[in-house]
Amino acid sequence: MVSFPATTETISLALEANSSEAIQILYQVLEDPSSSPESLRIKEQAISNLCERLTEEKRGEDLRTLLTKLRPFFSLIPKAKTAKIVRGIIDAVAKIPGTTHLQITLCKEMVEWTRAEKRTFLRQRVEARLASLLMENKEYVEALALLSTLVKEVRRLDDKLLLVDIDLLESKLHFSLRNLPKAKAALTAARTAANAIYVPPAQQGTIDLQSGILHAEEKDYKTGYSYFFEAFESFNALGDPRAVFSLKYMLLCKIMVSQADDVAGIISSKAGLQYVGPDLDAMKAVADAHSKRSLKLFENALRDYKAQLEDDPIVHRHLSSLYDTLLEQNLCRLIEPFSRVEIAHVADLIGLPIDHVEKKLSQMILDKKFAGTLDQGAGCLIIFEDPKADAIYSATLDTIANMGKVVDSLYVRSAKIMA
Repeated sequence: MVSFPATTETISLALEANSSEAIQILYQVLEDPSSSPESLRIKEQAISNLCERLTEEKRGEDLRTLLTKLRPFFSLIPKAKTAKIVRGIIDAVAKIPGTTHLQITLCKEMVEWTRAEKRTFLRQRVEARLASLLMENKEYVEALALLSTLVKEVRRLDDKLLLVDIDLLESKLHFSLRNLPKAKAALTAARTAANAIYVPPAQQGTIDLQSGILHAEEKDYKTGYSYFFEAFESFNALGDPRAVFSLKYMLLCKIMVSQADDVAGIISSKAGLQYVGPDLDAMKAVADAHSKRSLKLFENALRDYKAQLEDDPIVHRHLSSLYDTLLEQNLCRLIEPFSRVEIAHVADLIGLPIDHVEKKLSQMILDKKFAGTLDQGAGCLIIFEDPKADAIYSATLDTIANMGKVVDSLYVRSAKIMA
């Protein structure tokens, strides 16, 4: 086998070769025993090129092996460069589809190595990445335990930039576990840490995106829209793929506040046209269904854009609420002309199963959406006229309350006179 020394000419030769030959050349460059400053610089370049080639070939296991082989090399270069290379290789593995388990294993191996080598700075960042991967893999208990330990350690060291990342991760994790108070508390901690330092635009966009999600969850869609807009501006300027999700959630907020007519205008704007695709088409279909108050169009949209609507947990949660609202509006419109109507007839008009309609009508009666009762024996819905509130009762209660205040005042005054 031909040996290749760590020189600039060797790197140029590797760049001109085909993929498999280039990988062999770059591996042999890394085996050069020389440790001169120039040789180390060439090896760093070779590692970068090798990562690109292995990622293109989708050879995740080879990247993992490479990271293990490079451990002796890491003792020859500064710790900051080691951290950059390690994170670069982990990022390279992340670009290969279906490697979540491999990334988790790789991060765990690196955490053990960094502990043995006492490289605290690198270990904390790898542990933060590991917690993120565990959360994506829905291993919430392990992720929460790791974050709880890590956040205490980082707060002691006062590493603000890493603390922002960890607090954001904690907020997302608690949100996934449906613990909104803790999710909001973690997000507030992230904002507090971010206010003390310069935050990169991508990280600021992530904070705004999480803020929008939490406000939308509390039904504060107008504030949520503002945060999603800020996140979209940040991601759009950076060309970050998360821009389309921010735009999608902006449209969702518009639909939820019954401003579905604005959706088409936002999509056809200069910024919106850059992201035209299935995600925006899905939101437009939902907006059209909402504008026309059509359950059939709504169900068609859910069927045609299942990946964009039902498989997105944030959108799915809000659309379930929207579906209920739309169903109630349609039922109210259908029963409005009647004082007594068969449930089967209402189900036929709306195109839904009888038991589903009956259950929804009973819920609406209990929620006082209209006055009525269900005669299940006859299979009918009886609608009452809206009872008119008698103003005398509220006036009487106000008078009694005011008399109570007068009596209390007189009692206090008499107590002072007697004293």
